[in-house]
Amino acid sequence: MKLVVFGLTISSSWGNGHATLWRGLVKALARRGWTVVFYEKDVSWYAGARDYHAIPGGELVLYRDLADFRQHAERHLADADVAMVTSYCPDGIAATDLVLAAPRPRRLFYDLDTPVTLARLGDGESLPYIGARGLADFDLVLSYTGGPALDALKRHLGAPATAALYGHVDPDVHRPAAPDPAFAGAMSYIGTFAADRQAALETLLVAPARRRPDSRFVIAGAQYPDDFPWGDNIFFVRHLAAEAHPAFYASSRLTLNVTREAMARSGWCPSGRLFEAAACGAAVLSDWWPGLDAFFEPGEEILIGRSADDALMALDLSDADLSRIARAARDRALAEHTSDHRAAEFEAILDREPVGILPREPARLEG
Repeated sequence: MKLVVFGLTISSSWGNGHATLWRGLVKALARRGWTVVFYEKDVSWYAGARDYHAIPGGELVLYRDLADFRQHAERHLADADVAMVTSYCPDGIAATDLVLAAPRPRRLFYDLDTPVTLARLGDGESLPYIGARGLADFDLVLSYTGGPALDALKRHLGAPATAALYGHVDPDVHRPAAPDPAFAGAMSYIGTFAADRQAALETLLVAPARRRPDSRFVIAGAQYPDDFPWGDNIFFVRHLAAEAHPAFYASSRLTLNVTREAMARSGWCPSGRLFEAAACGAAVLSDWWPGLDAFFEPGEEILIGRSADDALMALDLSDADLSRIARAARDRALAEHTSDHRAAEFEAILDREPVGILPREPARLEG
């Protein structure tokens, strides 16, 4: 089987959550006999932090102008079984035209940012990766978010069929590791800066840090502004490469997961970081959102934080309690949330969804 993807990035994990997910998924698909060709626009901010250069058993195509690669893409699409465009693909509309013109492959859209897509649509903003007909001309729309968002994609963007393909973890990359003294702390957090995560981050990490001045807190990520409320006991690691994540998680007693506001409001949208931390054997404190308990059991496999007091109570748990929760989370992640599980689910979704596009009325994007 052959899959052609037009996506945001797989080559650089800098400032985005797509790359690590794709790396795990294409590796798992390769083990199942798939060939994956991934088209990625070669932009300076990813080129300067490129940490992945080849797809196992497949091809990574870096292009400056998709028009220049049109014939190249058409050749790959001619014998592809599945062709896919993703959210935030810089040339999403042009890529959609290529995919829809290809006579052979199943035509899929994968929205890895569904709550953001729907929120922008509701606010009347443009969607540069989705054309005027919405998603009506694809055979199937996959969503990183489940629950009510699946119906919303049908209602507002004309998706003919939808299915959830959630985040996941590659346990070959994210696994228990020895701690690194440079990352030592009471609590850690990995995440690109996002304004709509800021309130929760301040509640669950910054405020506890102020109340525990003798404890060390560590944040790793990219794009943090100069006016972020750093404290003397909050330390910063600028862009931590994926291979350093296990040591980072191992170096603190507790790690924090914070969900973007639109995703938390929508629910059923587990961050890939959540599965990564669990697979690394970290005890995780997470903000709450609908559906979280379908992925990890609160109190047994994950801790829930709604206030600074909740975070401090979690920090006050014994090492034995935190180790027990961490072990249970790792067991759950390996049993249900690996990239291999998602690859198998992807195939199962393709098997159960009908092939071909049924005639339908012209689509209209609803705000």
